[in-house]
Parts: sequence; C-alpha cells; structure tokens
Amino acid sequence: MSKTELYESIMPQIEALISNEADDIANMANVAALLHITFGFWWTGFYIVRGTTLVLGPFQGPVACTRIAFGRGVCGTAWQREQIVVVPDVHQFPGHIACSAESQSEIVVPLMRHGEVCAVLDIDSRELNTFDNTDKHYLQKVAQMLAK
Repeated sequence: MSKTELYESIMPQIEALISNEADDIANMANVAALLHITFGFWWTGFYIVRGTTLVLGPFQGPVACTRIAFGRGVCGTAWQREQIVVVPDVHQFPGHIACSAESQSEIVVPLMRHGEVCAVLDIDSRELNTFDNTDKHYLQKVAQMLAK
C-alpha cells in the first residue's frame, strides 16, 4: 500500500475511535498506537501544553524527554510557530533535542484549540527524509480531529 492509501485506510478508524470519547488522553493514546503500528515509526506521541512547557503525553516507542520548553527543539519550535515542522535530518536542525540517538527525521504537528496550541503530535523515524507533504496533509487532519 502507498502512504496515501495507508492514511486513507486509517482515517475512518481514527474517527471511530475518538468520536464518542471526550477524554483527550484516551484519544491521544489510541491515535498514537494506531499511527505507530500502521507506519512502523520509531516514536509516535504527544506533548501537552502545560503553561510554558510541553509535558510528555501518551506515546508509543522508547522512553522520551519529559518536558520541552517553548521554542526549544522541533516540538517547541512547532508550538512557537503554530505550524507543522518537518525535519528531514534532525542532526541539521539547530537546537534539536536528542531524546534518542536513533531518531533521524521528525515531524511535529500542533493541535490547535480555540486559536491556541494545546498539544503537539510528534513522530520520529530512524530513517532520513521520512516525512513529506502527504504526512503533513493527513497528520494535520488527525490533529484537527483531535482538537475538536
């Protein structure tokens, strides 16, 4: 299956998983698990805005950084810019926070609620150049579904 076909195949499942559940943590946990198992990413999870810090939320993969400051690393930068950040090679990203030496590329998608970032979806790959416009398109849809 192509990447687009994989995303298309799981979008209805994501909608079904979160449509009748109001708890953000439960929804993030299921979405992280589904994305992780479907695509075989190295790390898939969420950081939740708590004041001026992103705090680790539900995730799949190896242990992760617990707190990330506003504007720091890829996650903090996506939060600060309020936009998706795609990093083809994390070693070339100024200020990258290396939670795992095996991470090579990354995408971070802000979840916007009431005009503000409430969390970010962070996905890491062990391969360079993993993420593209297809990922941006579908993961933004996922973020919009979660932030409702």
